[in-house]
Amino acid sequence: MPPNDVLHIDARGMKCPWPVLRAARAMRSARSVTIHADDPIAPGELQALADQHGWRFTINDAHLFALERP
Repeated sequence: MPPNDVLHIDARGMKCPWPVLRAARAMRSARSVTIHADDPIAPGELQALADQHGWRFTINDAHLFALERP
């Protein structure tokens, strides 16, 4: 996958840390990732991951999030 393409992860039904681990793995090769996750703690965990790496974290919908490199 080219690094400028947005990668989508469907992590619905997965409990943390799985959505975050999948997002971190995807960000190894992608510039931007969207994540569908319905675990209630996923937003906080994704925010922490973004903060740790200096990425931008956005909440696009109730269960749709995005990570992006600056």
